[in-house]
Amino acid sequence: MRKRTTLIVVITVMVLIFLIAIVKPQNIILKKIYRLEYHEYVYRYAEENQLDPLLVFAIIKAESNFKRNIESSSGAIGLMQLMETTAIERANEIGEEIVVKEALYNPEINIKIGTNYFAYLLEHYEGNQGLALTAYNAGMGNVDRWIEEKVIKEDGSDLEHIPFKETNNYVRKIMRDYKIYQKLYE
Repeated sequence: MRKRTTLIVVITVMVLIFLIAIVKPQNIILKKIYRLEYHEYVYRYAEENQLDPLLVFAIIKAESNFKRNIESSSGAIGLMQLMETTAIERANEIGEEIVVKEALYNPEINIKIGTNYFAYLLEHYEGNQGLALTAYNAGMGNVDRWIEEKVIKEDGSDLEHIPFKETNNYVRKIMRDYKIYQKLYE
């Protein structure tokens, strides 16, 4: 009986070691994909704007994959892919002076303005992350029109009906990545 108990303990320990060996490398690999680059700015400005920093990381990953010097074909700039006019408008709201669009390539400025803009969208859509993400990608005008025309619901419960395929995929991707960030870092 004693040998059997010892054998069960040994097997249990071996299984645990095996599981740890498997899980740990996967987390290391996942943490390389789901990075926390520019964390000093993300945490500072997420807190300042009452946002979950892990959601901000998911947005940055989707928008630029942490490439600071990127510009989209539509002219969105930097880590959080800000349109120049939107960035200047939000910068004026928070007292950040932007003299040239090149300033938006600066990670700190981009994250400071991007988090402020996302917080503004969240406030506009009464805390609804799905609607705020939809507006971050497709623009407030489109989202407000879709709600008014009953294409999507005001509570955001039917975001699968977003008419822009790119935006539909964008929202799903960020929500998926946000959950992964939560599992890895909370």
